[in-house]
Amino acid sequence: MAKAKKILVIDDEPDLISVLQGRLESEGYKVVAASDGEEGLKKLATENPDLIILDLMLPGIGGYEFCAKVKADEKFMHIPVLMLTARAGDVDKAMGFKCGADGYLTKPFSGEALLEEISELLRD
Repeated sequence: MAKAKKILVIDDEPDLISVLQGRLESEGYKVVAASDGEEGLKKLATENPDLIILDLMLPGIGGYEFCAKVKADEKFMHIPVLMLTARAGDVDKAMGFKCGADGYLTKPFSGEALLEEISELLRD
């Protein structure tokens, strides 16, 4: 059996983390959560995730900055980053891709759309 893919979820809304964790774990993923960018960077270094789901509006290190740091680091640049945010404007989306995001999904989102995006980003 293949090893479960590990997803690092970084969001400052505990309820959303809980919902994502339940949904993703029911699909066979292992989920590690962080509530801000600083904690996210620490968990990134210790957990070696296969994918990062990242909110844009975070306390401390924001989503754009976090994504840029990940994509500038040779150890982590291969990890896909999926931005999951309430910021639905074209400028926000363009900024997300400019700083290195591999996917962009806006809140509210459907569970199916999220799983489809994750599946596509984790495709080897």
